[in-house]
Order: sequence, then C-alpha cells, then structure tokens
Amino acid sequence: MVEANRQETSGTDDAYRVMVVDDSAVIRGILTRILESDPLISVSESANNGLRAISALEKRDDIDLVVLDIEMPVMDGLTALPKLLETRPGIQVIVASTLTRKNAEISLRCLQAGAADYLTKPGRGSELSNADEFRRELLAKVKALGSASRRSRGKSPIRPKPAPEPVTRARVSEREEPPLRTTGSKVSAQLSLRKAPGLPPLAIAIGSSTGGPQALHSVFQALRTVPLEQPIFITQHMPATFTSLLAKHIAQSSGRVCLEAAEGQQVRVGEAYIAPGGYHLGVVRMGTTPTIKLVQTPPENFCRPSVDPMVRSLLGIYGKRLLLVMLTGMGSDGLKGAQALVEAGGSVVAQDEQTSVVWGMPGAVATAGLCSAILPLSGIGAYIERVAMRSAA
Repeated sequence: MVEANRQETSGTDDAYRVMVVDDSAVIRGILTRILESDPLISVSESANNGLRAISALEKRDDIDLVVLDIEMPVMDGLTALPKLLETRPGIQVIVASTLTRKNAEISLRCLQAGAADYLTKPGRGSELSNADEFRRELLAKVKALGSASRRSRGKSPIRPKPAPEPVTRARVSEREEPPLRTTGSKVSAQLSLRKAPGLPPLAIAIGSSTGGPQALHSVFQALRTVPLEQPIFITQHMPATFTSLLAKHIAQSSGRVCLEAAEGQQVRVGEAYIAPGGYHLGVVRMGTTPTIKLVQTPPENFCRPSVDPMVRSLLGIYGKRLLLVMLTGMGSDGLKGAQALVEAGGSVVAQDEQTSVVWGMPGAVATAGLCSAILPLSGIGAYIERVAMRSAA
C-alpha cells in the first residue's frame, strides 16, 4: 500500500503538487511540514521507497514534482529515477541525500540521468527541521521546478494571490505593466541584443545553477575538439565535495582539463576551473601569471560560490575581453557582474528560456538587455567556438 499524505485544495491549479519519497517516516513528516508551510505547495503523495513512488505516480496525473531520497530499501532513488521519468515525461525530480562523497557521486549520476536538481540533507532529522538554509533552498527549488513542470504540460505557473491594495494606491490603469519575457527561437523586440565586441575574449566565464551540471556537460561536449586558447572559469552553485566530482566528470566526458580551483593554482590556457563549494572564485596576478585566488567573503545572492564576485575579479584581470555565459539557474546571480562587464565593453550570452530548466539567471541578464546572444543550449558551444576562435587581427 502506498503511504499517502493528501491535502485537497480548492482546485488543481492553486498549488504545486509534490510527492515526497523517503524511507524515513520522520524525514517525510519534516519535509511535508516544511513544504506545506508555503501556501503555493501541497504534498499530495508520500512513499517510503522507489517502487511505491512509481505505483503512486501511475495513478495520478497531477503531480508536478518529486522529492526523491537516494538511499532506500526495495528500490533506491537512482534505480527509480528513470522509471519515474518514463511514467510521467516532463515531471521534475529533486534528489535528496546527506552530504557524503558516495552520495554526491550518486547525485551527479542522477542529474546525468534526468533529475532536475539535488538537495543535501543535514545528517539528522532534528537538524533538518531547524535548518533555515535548507528550508529556503527546498521551497525555492520546488516552486521554480514546479513551474517548469507545469510549463512542460502547457499549464501556467502558479502566482500568489495579490494582497488587497490600499485605497491610497494609484489606479490600475496608471501603473506600468512589466515587460513580456520571450526568448529562444522566438526572440523578439521585447529582448534587445547588443553588438558583440570585435576582439576575441582572453577568458571565458560561465555561471549556472539549477540544471547547470547537465548544461555544462552539453557545452563542454560541443567544445571537445576545439583548441581554445582561453581559460574557462565556472561558478556552479554546489556544495563542497560536489564541485570536485563535477570537475572530474566534465574532464572525463569532454577530454579537456577541468579542475576544482585551488588557491595559488596557475591559470593555463584551454583549461577549465570550477569554483569549489564554500568559496568565491577569483584570479590575481602573481608577476605576469594569472593565479587562482579563493575567498570566503560573505555569500552573495544567497550563494557561495557566487557568479558576481567571480566576474568582478576576472574583470580586474581580463577587462573587457571577457565573455560571460549564463546558463540555466534560479535567481539573478550574475546580473550585477554582467552589468559591470557590459559597461566595461565585454560580452554576455545567455541560454534561452525554452531549453533552461529554470530561466532565472539567464533570464535576468537577457531581460536587462545585456546579451549579445540568447541561444538554445545546443547552440552555446558553437557560439563560444566562433567568438573565441575569431582572429584578433
């Protein structure tokens, strides 16, 4: 029998409907309480192993998202994941596990197999219920990915009901409407593009978050045989342990040197450096040699590593001859850095909405009018190659 926690709402479109899958009843209860503390989220099903989760999903067509534990009896998360995706194409899955190297490795395999994102759980249930950062991250990811799931089924994202307006506010007809967001193959006049700089970049920076590991693999696969002369600097929102494994996976799949950045490391042309979890990535000059500088200044945009401090640091070394690539991710991290880069004469390219898991970070720079190109993921590698290999003559 599938264990269920069903909260009926007034309709099918007033809350993101979530299935929680975890072998611990305590963890399921804590996750449910956290999720249902937000009025836009309803936990409609729960299951204690992957097999029961598949059975539950087969019987319902209104589940937007699954929060899936990795380690479970009967059927674990990695085994259940492809079956869940096959049962309900377009459903979004967040894998959840405690932070160990083994679990980080399995989480990355889940991302490669189609999971949209991951969460790291504190070690004990009491820590989970009191972890403010975990709560914030869980709610944000569920709402962002719930919206993506609904969009894939042709349904509109859920909007919170607006609070009643005081009578002193201006009339509706006098208020300015927000701009329409369109992108991808449908780029229109609402999104203006800047002229790309004529000179090739001296360095490439990439920022990504939700859906980023998959997007990074796609970009690096496209660049597999390209003899880049520029170093590549990457900030992917990830905790420690994950970032070293991500670098290893990218290196193995692309054949390019890709390293988790280390303090004092000399920057070499054609190599890629990923900001380690818990540190902002920067570069300084030691004599004439660009050298990695890691700092633990406060998080920016709730993140460490963050894209903005990376871009600020790279601007100090490479100036306007820096290309910033913004891939899929929640929030607006990278927007301030992109603004500073464009003001200096540099260039920004963003992944489009249609191919982004979440069009937050790339959407922020695109709608701000900072991009020289807004492209589907499949076109980003070719764009980097074309710009990077351009003659400086």
